[in-house]
Amino acid sequence: MKPIRALGLMSGTSMDGIDMALLHTDGEDHVERGPSHFVAYESAFRRRIEQALETAKTIERRDDRPGDLAELEAEITRRHAAAVSDLLAGLPAGAPVPELIGFHGQTVLHRPEAGLTVQLGDGAMLARETGIACVHDMRAEDMRQGGQGAPLVPVYHAALACSLPEAMRRFPVCFVNIGGISNVTWVPESGDPVAFDSGPGNALIDQWVQREGGIPFDQDGRIASEGGVVAGVVARYLDNPFFDRKGPKSLDRGDFTLEQAEGLELADGARTLAGVSAAAILRAAERMPAPPKLWIVCGGGRKNPHIVADLRAGAGDADVILAEDAGLDGDAMEAEAWAYLAVRSRRGLPLTFPTTTGCRAPTSGGILMLPV
Repeated sequence: MKPIRALGLMSGTSMDGIDMALLHTDGEDHVERGPSHFVAYESAFRRRIEQALETAKTIERRDDRPGDLAELEAEITRRHAAAVSDLLAGLPAGAPVPELIGFHGQTVLHRPEAGLTVQLGDGAMLARETGIACVHDMRAEDMRQGGQGAPLVPVYHAALACSLPEAMRRFPVCFVNIGGISNVTWVPESGDPVAFDSGPGNALIDQWVQREGGIPFDQDGRIASEGGVVAGVVARYLDNPFFDRKGPKSLDRGDFTLEQAEGLELADGARTLAGVSAAAILRAAERMPAPPKLWIVCGGGRKNPHIVADLRAGAGDADVILAEDAGLDGDAMEAEAWAYLAVRSRRGLPLTFPTTTGCRAPTSGGILMLPV
């Protein structure tokens, strides 16, 4: 198949807005990264999504939309359609438009032990609104095949690892995506990647500073810079049975709470929870086939210098670099991945593997909606 232009849309567990990225790809080895864009959610809408997480706990079937979740799903879809229009309007005159959209939607419930994952987002509506074919609902088939439904980005990480400059190809390479939840992808020189969620990323830090300081997130780790790590709290978080489980494994945003951090001062809590994020990632190395020689850090958490410093301090002889140090875009990578996955879905190629989600066999997925 010839490469096509695809647009990836991602609203992640941080719930801060919509990441968008254009990609020219065949869903295999050909990857040309294009422009990216971010549209932030205002605080009131973010709070509405947070409230939806509580409502979603009552969901028993994937198509259940209790309370105002149906209305919220429509609003999320409209916002994605408007974001697409904004991105396309900003392209140079005559620039080719995407032929396909990869639409993640907003996860409000992820319960792999029950085979249940719910992303709010109407693929048919998005295709109609944008006039572009749309692939959505890319996690469900993996779950039907016995997988965790997450993470889905590893197959894209593997493609990026193979495209690194020769001097940087120090296999095994480990990509670390620090969003609301962190996940890792271990990429060998040959063979399938190994991947799993590693633990809390930014979610606990965001919840902490919002609750204790009334602000949505700790920009550049400024609050944490005034505090210190309370080692006993980090140890209590790492006592969670999740860390003793072998991968593949995945988390819901609500699986870790602020309970262990109760009683800390604002700055100490922010710094300690950054330490938890880093310690959880380093702990993940114990579940990899061999220690990584290179860590590439992406996602919003790479902008927290304390998480990155803790990773470097604990990584031994391995190098820890930011995505940008490898010529990549740490903000756009997940959106790029959704464009890549959409093309793979269109071609019937696997999105997930037994080593990344625990599915029984390499599994494709996604539902294609045409703009009728």
